[in-house]
Amino acid sequence: MAETIFFKALREATDEEMARDETVFVLGEDVGHYGGSYKVTKDLYKKYGELRLLDTPIAENSFTGMAIGAAMTGLRPIVEGMNMGFLLLAFNQISNNAGMLRYTSGGNYKIPLVIRGPGGVGRQLGAEHSQRLEAYFHAVPGLKIVTCSTPYNAKGLLKSAIRDNNPVLFFEHVLLYNLKEDLPEGDYSLPLDQAEMVRSGKDVTILTYSRMRHHVLQAVPQLEEKGFDPEVIDLISLKPIDMETISQSVRKTHRVIIVEECMKTGGIGAELMGLINDQLFDELDAPVMRLSSEDIPTPYNGTLERHTIVQPPDIVAAVEDMMALKV
Repeated sequence: MAETIFFKALREATDEEMARDETVFVLGEDVGHYGGSYKVTKDLYKKYGELRLLDTPIAENSFTGMAIGAAMTGLRPIVEGMNMGFLLLAFNQISNNAGMLRYTSGGNYKIPLVIRGPGGVGRQLGAEHSQRLEAYFHAVPGLKIVTCSTPYNAKGLLKSAIRDNNPVLFFEHVLLYNLKEDLPEGDYSLPLDQAEMVRSGKDVTILTYSRMRHHVLQAVPQLEEKGFDPEVIDLISLKPIDMETISQSVRKTHRVIIVEECMKTGGIGAELMGLINDQLFDELDAPVMRLSSEDIPTPYNGTLERHTIVQPPDIVAAVEDMMALKV
């Protein structure tokens, strides 16, 4: 085991997959000589050359389209978004091309493409740099959507995403890059479509992902002090959603709270509520509750910014309120 920082775990995954498969290459703004905006590709160009660490112009629609074309020819491109919010400029390429070409070509083309990079609400990055794009892309057919939350799952999931023959949107949170964790030596990968049981419990199922996993875990000790035993599940896969793991938990706890950084309107929590009510309504002893970000552009002001997203005390209060409901 070796202690590894989050962004280096992503770098290790990229390095190992590029060494394993010469069709893997990275493109994006400043991914080569500069090493990426968060140093995920630092010095890899020295090892693999400038054509496998391809610095692009500031033109997200163009280089994303180029990556999709490269994937159609059998290469395995990794697109780094300097900030995932900028990839809205490539929405057409991702939705109409990456997501649909395998179907519209009658299966003649595979699209082994990874689009990864930092997103989420950081610290005073302003509205346009605080985007949560998972809800924007969730309705697009043909895409897989993955969110990593620890150095361990970041490395294992990225390796699996690179090896997958479908387009994978791989979301990293800007505030998690400095997390540290002991990683196993040698090659390992993790399934893209399975949630992680973070903490087993019996009172209430808390569904979460990305940075909010850590906010939930900060709330757990306070909940334990108050006599509650929450079960915590990190969704990891936002598309497809691992309903098997969720169902097993709900049949045990009969209560669900969703904690997300996504916006409430049209967010991942809304989709989860729909799925749970459709498939597990008779198992519920209380209405599903969701804690989401405010439906406003993220303020630059630090105090206001904190108030737009879910904090650990909000999670504690939600569990108390739900457990106070009479069955």
